[in-house]
Amino acid sequence: MLNNIGLPGILLIAVVVLVLFGRGKISSLMGEVGKGITSFKKGINEGSKELEEDAGVEAKDVTPETEKDKA
Repeated sequence: MLNNIGLPGILLIAVVVLVLFGRGKISSLMGEVGKGITSFKKGINEGSKELEEDAGVEAKDVTPETEKDKA
Protein backbone atom coordinates (compact mmCIF):
# COMPACT_ATOMS: atom_id res chain seq x y z
CA MET A 1 0.00 0.00 0.00
CA LEU A 2 2.74 2.48 0.93
CA ASN A 3 4.78 1.54 -2.14
CA ASN A 4 2.40 3.48 -4.40
CA ILE A 5 2.53 6.88 -2.64
CA GLY A 6 5.22 8.56 -4.75
CA LEU A 7 6.42 12.16 -4.65
CA PRO A 8 3.02 13.85 -5.27
CA GLY A 9 1.45 11.87 -2.42
CA ILE A 10 4.25 12.79 -0.01
CA LEU A 11 3.94 16.46 -0.97
CA LEU A 12 0.18 16.34 -0.42
CA ILE A 13 0.65 14.76 3.02
CA ALA A 14 3.26 17.41 3.94
CA VAL A 15 0.92 20.24 2.92
CA VAL A 16 -1.99 18.76 4.90
CA VAL A 17 0.19 18.36 8.00
CA LEU A 18 1.47 21.92 7.64
CA VAL A 19 -2.07 23.28 7.34
CA LEU A 20 -3.38 21.26 10.29
CA PHE A 21 -0.57 21.94 12.76
CA GLY A 22 0.95 25.19 11.55
CA ARG A 23 4.57 26.10 11.00
CA GLY A 24 5.32 27.02 14.62
CA LYS A 25 4.02 23.79 16.08
CA ILE A 26 5.95 21.64 13.59
CA SER A 27 9.23 23.52 14.17
CA SER A 28 8.90 23.21 17.95
CA LEU A 29 8.11 19.52 17.57
CA MET A 30 11.19 18.98 15.40
CA GLY A 31 13.27 20.88 17.98
CA GLU A 32 12.08 18.49 20.68
CA VAL A 33 12.89 15.50 18.47
CA GLY A 34 16.40 16.89 17.94
CA LYS A 35 16.90 17.35 21.69
CA GLY A 36 15.72 13.79 22.28
CA ILE A 37 18.15 12.37 19.74
CA THR A 38 21.02 14.38 21.23
CA SER A 39 20.14 13.18 24.73
CA PHE A 40 19.94 9.58 23.52
CA LYS A 41 23.38 9.78 21.88
CA LYS A 42 24.86 11.34 25.02
CA GLY A 43 23.40 8.55 27.16
CA ILE A 44 24.78 5.87 24.83
CA ASN A 45 28.27 7.44 24.96
CA GLU A 46 28.21 7.70 28.76
CA GLY A 47 27.04 4.09 29.04
CA SER A 48 29.83 2.89 26.76
CA LYS A 49 32.46 4.79 28.77
CA GLU A 50 31.08 3.37 32.01
CA LEU A 51 31.23 -0.19 30.65
CA GLU A 52 34.82 0.29 29.48
CA GLU A 53 35.86 1.62 32.90
CA ASP A 54 34.18 -1.30 34.67
CA ALA A 55 35.85 -3.81 32.35
CA GLY A 56 39.26 -2.26 33.06
CA VAL A 57 38.78 -2.49 36.83
CA GLU A 58 37.66 -6.12 36.72
CA ALA A 59 40.50 -7.25 34.43
CA LYS A 60 42.99 -9.51 36.14
CA ASP A 61 46.38 -10.90 35.27
CA VAL A 62 46.05 -14.44 33.93
CA THR A 63 49.68 -14.90 32.96
CA PRO A 64 51.04 -18.24 34.21
CA GLU A 65 53.47 -18.04 37.12
CA THR A 66 56.40 -19.24 35.01
CA GLU A 67 55.88 -16.39 32.53
CA LYS A 68 55.72 -13.77 35.32
CA ASP A 69 59.10 -14.86 36.65
CA LYS A 70 60.80 -14.36 33.27
CA ALA A 71 59.74 -10.72 32.93
